[in-house]
Amino acid sequence: MEGKEEDVKLGANKFSERQPIGTSAQTQDEGKDYKEPPPAPLFEPGELTSWSFYRTGIAEFIATFLFLYITILTVMGVKKSQSMCSSVGIQGIAWAFGGTIFALVYSTAGISGGHINPAVTFGLFLARKLSLTRAVFYIVMQTLGAIAGAAVVKGFEKSSSFEVLGGGANSVAHGYTKGSGLGAEIVGTFVLVYTVFSGTDAKRSARDSHVPILAPLAIGFAVFLVHLATIPITGTGINPARSLGAAIIYNKKHAWDDHWIFWVGPFIGAALAALYHVVVIRAIPFKTKS
Repeated sequence: MEGKEEDVKLGANKFSERQPIGTSAQTQDEGKDYKEPPPAPLFEPGELTSWSFYRTGIAEFIATFLFLYITILTVMGVKKSQSMCSSVGIQGIAWAFGGTIFALVYSTAGISGGHINPAVTFGLFLARKLSLTRAVFYIVMQTLGAIAGAAVVKGFEKSSSFEVLGGGANSVAHGYTKGSGLGAEIVGTFVLVYTVFSGTDAKRSARDSHVPILAPLAIGFAVFLVHLATIPITGTGINPARSLGAAIIYNKKHAWDDHWIFWVGPFIGAALAALYHVVVIRAIPFKTKS
């Protein structure tokens, strides 16, 4: 890490000595000597006076904006086509979501941790990997970025065409119950957040040097696989900001009927993943303090 600016060394979080955030937790400075980092405080007053704190929020805004812009445009393109065979189809949509997450997590990991998803932020907060202040700030910026991204897509499309094509909004498909949709969102988000925890585990990074390189790829691939499985059920949310941004810009009753599912499901899935990682995988509550 020699020769780099101090805030780059700390990953854009000035307070990362306490607790690294997401993929920015992947430091090799201590080699094989791993020590369990202390939990992040609920409130860190110094964050609010640090430029690095606001820079991370801007990074989350831009990343979520780009995420919605690319993915919703892809969905619009598929729905415009006469048939799935003349477009990238469901597989292409899944690749668009997974590939975009891979690129954006890779690009923003060293700045904000590359969350780009309120469910990921919520899961990491429950695991005490970032403060409540930062978690709330991230979720607000992610949501605003998603709204902006969906709005730009609507600007590219004719208003009537955008509405006919559904605006990329999530909803439970015909033939499935609300319970099925909720279950799909819970399990899908669990897969994603579990992958985030596993891929960004500082202990694994200390032991296996290849883990930091592969983490964004694994996270993007998890998003791809979940989309393949659940696009036919809910259109795949697993990201409340993505669902809210599309719903606000589309703003039809159909988009709001089941909208609660795309907040409750991902938050439950993220909470279960955090619990599984902290209690089962890392067994942190059972470790004796030295």
